[in-house]
Amino acid sequence: MKKPTIGFIGLGLMGGNMVENLQKRGFELSVMDLNKDEVAKVIARGNATEAATPKELAEKSDIIMFCLTTSAVVEKIVYGEEGILAGIKEGAVLIDFGTSIPASTKKIGKDLAEKGAGMIDAPLGRTPAHAKDGLLNIMAAGDKDTFEKVKPVLDEQGENVFYLGALGAGHTTKLINNFMGMTTVVAMSQAFAAAKLAGVDTQQLFDIMSAGPSNSPFMKFCKHYAVDNVSDLGFSINNANKDLGYFVQMMNDLGSTSAIAEATSSNLQAAVAADMGNGNVPEIFDYFVDLKK
Repeated sequence: MKKPTIGFIGLGLMGGNMVENLQKRGFELSVMDLNKDEVAKVIARGNATEAATPKELAEKSDIIMFCLTTSAVVEKIVYGEEGILAGIKEGAVLIDFGTSIPASTKKIGKDLAEKGAGMIDAPLGRTPAHAKDGLLNIMAAGDKDTFEKVKPVLDEQGENVFYLGALGAGHTTKLINNFMGMTTVVAMSQAFAAAKLAGVDTQQLFDIMSAGPSNSPFMKFCKHYAVDNVSDLGFSINNANKDLGYFVQMMNDLGSTSAIAEATSSNLQAAVAADMGNGNVPEIFDYFVDLKK
């Protein structure tokens, strides 16, 4: 059976490695990215072309994949005059691998359905190295028949492909997961900063905390930076800031609120304003130490 033609927009570190994996597995691709060097790398590997517009990419593709930065970017590419919605074929499927606002995802899915196309939200877990080998964790949601239609391709990209239910459940789950994780990292980083400011030995603090139920991989990431000066979490303050902001918005959309998320988001925003956004999240330790000044 002929493999579906894939249109892929977003060739950053994760998306570029996902495309390389798809090329190794024999898929024909049409790609787009603002970084023309990354586009050239894809084309040089073969079996891929560059689309001039999202509309053109959609017209060529059975499955369209996004690995983009924000919901605003996703909506611009979908709804623009030469956007995905203007060119998508009946029966095609859009898969959003980014971390997006669930309300936006549901709106796009509804508009695609009116064109006879489907949508799956499928945020990712694991790293770009896993993406290159097709070993991602994929949290997929949407119409079950649409999911089953694209699952063979998702299986080529993920070691673990989870089906979470109705459209938006994937992005919701990812935002909850990142709320939990990033709130934990920010709190633990401030704990180490408090110890340093108070003159308490931070290695001893780690030994004590890690001997109890607070022990976790996140604590080790925080300790590596605060105590060992090694930054190895691999998730930026900028990304955490975006995701916590999205979680706050999601809670508002649900008619609720989260003071915990708002506080964490405030700290992340302040770190970004202090020009720390490109650093990994445990580096917010430095921001908390400098608050004394």
